[in-house]
Amino acid sequence: MKYNLTGLFAGLLLVCCIDLPAQSPASHPAPSPAGSWSCYGQDAGGKRYTAVRQINDHNVGRLTVAWTYRTGELETYAGTNALEKACFETTPILIGRSLYFSTPSDRVIAVDAATGQQHWVYDPKVDLNGDYSEFSSRGVAAWPAGETVRGNGRYQKRQPSGRAGQEYAGGDSLRLFIGTIDGRLIALDARSGHPLTAFGDNGTINLRTGLGKDIQETSPPAVIGDLVIVGSAIGDNQRFDEAPGVVRAYSVHTGQLIWAWDPIPRDPADSAYATWIGPKAHQTGAANAWSILSTDPARDLVFIPTSCPSPDYYGGERRGANLYANSLVALRASTGQRVWSFQVVHHDLWDFDIAAQPVLIDFPVGSRTIPAVVIGTKMGFIYVLDRETGKPLLPVEERPVAASTLPGEEAWPTQLFPVKPAPLGLQSVTVADAWGPTPEDLAEAKSRIATLRYEGPFTPPGLQGTIMAPGNIGGIHWGGMCYDPGSGMLYTNVNRLAAVIRMMPREQVDSLRKENPENLRGDIGWQRGTPYVMKRDYLVERNDQGVVTSLQTKPPWGTLVAIDLHSGAKKWEVPLGYMMDPAKYPESRQWGSLNFGGAIVTGGHLIFVAASMDGHLRAFDSRTGKVLWEYALPASAQATPMSYVLDGRQYVVIAAGGHGKLRTKQGDYLMAFTLPAAGPRQ
Repeated sequence: MKYNLTGLFAGLLLVCCIDLPAQSPASHPAPSPAGSWSCYGQDAGGKRYTAVRQINDHNVGRLTVAWTYRTGELETYAGTNALEKACFETTPILIGRSLYFSTPSDRVIAVDAATGQQHWVYDPKVDLNGDYSEFSSRGVAAWPAGETVRGNGRYQKRQPSGRAGQEYAGGDSLRLFIGTIDGRLIALDARSGHPLTAFGDNGTINLRTGLGKDIQETSPPAVIGDLVIVGSAIGDNQRFDEAPGVVRAYSVHTGQLIWAWDPIPRDPADSAYATWIGPKAHQTGAANAWSILSTDPARDLVFIPTSCPSPDYYGGERRGANLYANSLVALRASTGQRVWSFQVVHHDLWDFDIAAQPVLIDFPVGSRTIPAVVIGTKMGFIYVLDRETGKPLLPVEERPVAASTLPGEEAWPTQLFPVKPAPLGLQSVTVADAWGPTPEDLAEAKSRIATLRYEGPFTPPGLQGTIMAPGNIGGIHWGGMCYDPGSGMLYTNVNRLAAVIRMMPREQVDSLRKENPENLRGDIGWQRGTPYVMKRDYLVERNDQGVVTSLQTKPPWGTLVAIDLHSGAKKWEVPLGYMMDPAKYPESRQWGSLNFGGAIVTGGHLIFVAASMDGHLRAFDSRTGKVLWEYALPASAQATPMSYVLDGRQYVVIAAGGHGKLRTKQGDYLMAFTLPAAGPRQ
């Protein structure tokens, strides 16, 4: 199969034997039962781990398709341009015997987890002609969440029934929540798929009220106790005063707003207020949490991964360190009060959001464990923090970084680097790193790199044009990480693509356009309210038609990595997929692929991951990184898989629908895999 890279970068911008790890109830969120997958990340702490080992390294080669469900999503796009912006990124959740998931247009679907038979479909009627950068939805959330609910300010266990829709204490039935691309929070009855009329306005809350039309939702809400908590997706490079990235908590029963927290301090009494300097600094927008939130019910904590302030490539209007942007912030879930924060980027000028879900683990220290949270970043940095205090549990250090040469900008003089684990991904780009499939392509790559400024991972944008490596898609992206509590191994897929940023004085834009129309083609951030317009490109080679023919830095371009968190050492790293035609370039199978979507790890010594552009779902040996099985999907899968046990059989499920902006093969498939029924189980 030949892979078309056209337009790839224009829009860059997944009876059985059970081993259970030892767990300490005092330091761990209430664990989900083995074989369940009731949250987007398997549990509320996002480990994406199942202890089930029915499918394992010995028999994974016998996996077969159990069932395939077609959503009919592509038919709903008729008469619109939604297909070119649609990305099927959902990860289903399992409640009872049903899987619940969402489509790019925010339709919510329930199917039988054993057969794939459809139960119901709910369509929120999103305007598919709306002006959205992408149509994507990564999933839904359920209440009760896992095994805990809140009562009298405390969190207590409540066991849900094995039957979807079973009523709970007080007469409340299982309910689902979805945030939509057009800024709504909707509550559904899991039995029927109908909106719960007692919630908000006939089942809906308008999240744009008071914040403006730019509020969007692409990630599932977080549910903790009797609260449903949402962040937001906000454009961050069109103007300096984008909508504020307020995080809000609502009653799961009525939709009443319980609290709201703004990551940009507006109150002079807040200690972080002084870290925003300038007459317009406190009018800054964004710093929103668009990724997945994690919760710790036992500690009444919700962990908020925040993003860059607006605009993301110029900070002259918001000088200072800019706390609590680009931070992991722990809030008291019941009140919204900040408990602690840990900033991973000071004064962001690179769109270095925390895109990955924070992972809650028990971190081994000698003979005991400490409740911890792991942060993975676009810079390829991984931080391990004490969950209760935010203090690093592995060494970190502030290091000097390059100064800005852009008039009006004041880059922060240092940035925080982890000592362990060592940074992942593309951490340096020089002429020696240039690459091309032909001598001519190689010469062009060397020439281009030589004209650009690069002084390390935090080289500030400038008029000359600067290389940004890692780039804005990572490093570690929204696909995130997974963690095996038995072995202490952390796994993540990584992108290795350098971006090129050029700042253009606003008063020169018209003349630059007349000089060469190419100057204002591609990815343009208008950054209104600032002196500069931003142009973003990538270190790629294009032909005369603008078709991307290769990358200009050495492969691999996407990898899967294993890190031993006991020591902080990298255990192995292997290429993930491929993105150039193997028939033309046989070596391309070792070059890796840009990837979107995450991995999961199982007790069977397996890592399941799709994400790459070649359209395969793969199983890797979690101990060695060796590919043990791969399956060519009917459409590409830029999503994170999940796994569960039902009627004594383990299933692995993946959404295969492709990505419009990546130009991967699109479709509308939800596929389940299992071992043949007659085969021996180990």
